[in-house]
Amino acid sequence: MTYDNRPRELGVTYVTGGSSGLGAALVDAVAKAGGVPAVIDRVPPPDPSTPHTVVDLADSQAAAAAVSELVSTVGPPQALVTAAGTDACGPLDQVSVADWENVVRVNLLGTVSVVRACLPHLVAVHGTVVTVASTLGLRPAGDATAYCASKFGVVGFTRALAMELAGRVGVTLLVPGGMRTRFFDGRTEQYRPGPDADLSDPADVANAVITALCSPRGVELRELVVATSTEPSWP
Repeated sequence: MTYDNRPRELGVTYVTGGSSGLGAALVDAVAKAGGVPAVIDRVPPPDPSTPHTVVDLADSQAAAAAVSELVSTVGPPQALVTAAGTDACGPLDQVSVADWENVVRVNLLGTVSVVRACLPHLVAVHGTVVTVASTLGLRPAGDATAYCASKFGVVGFTRALAMELAGRVGVTLLVPGGMRTRFFDGRTEQYRPGPDADLSDPADVANAVITALCSPRGVELRELVVATSTEPSWP
């Protein structure tokens, strides 16, 4: 691929987890940047007019079918952002096998399934993939074995994918720190950020992703760490 310094225009952009949190911020950012966001999530997006399909990404076959459904309704993706994620906090021997494995299925295998299903379309247009890991995909934390395992897996998967697709599809690894979302809802107090915690606005993280999605073909933002200056899990 030859270098072209013109910014890429956003087209149809699939966003997993696009109904809340970072995913919802990405949907807004893509629309504001002139793209067409399409959501893959367990629940419909707040705006029902947003193209979407409802699926549990823990089911790899259902994830692939969800991509096929969106292709038929809104068109093939020019970009993909895998923002869906879940967690199960606690010591390993106190987290059920089902809950622990569900985190890996959603965060890692769900990411892989959607990327795999979108790949032929992205290759056809020299599109872009942004996977969402975490600062806990680079630095571990106790009582987070499932989350760390899944996000370390996303890091390794994405770095290998970038090598595999070099010159054909742009690949960016997003490594966000803690954000002001509902991701921490439902946790016991010990696993929730304190009242004075300095968390990123998901809209700011989403804007960084737009920069990656619009980077010129032939030059890529390989990895993006977006966190507050006081993020405790970074560096």
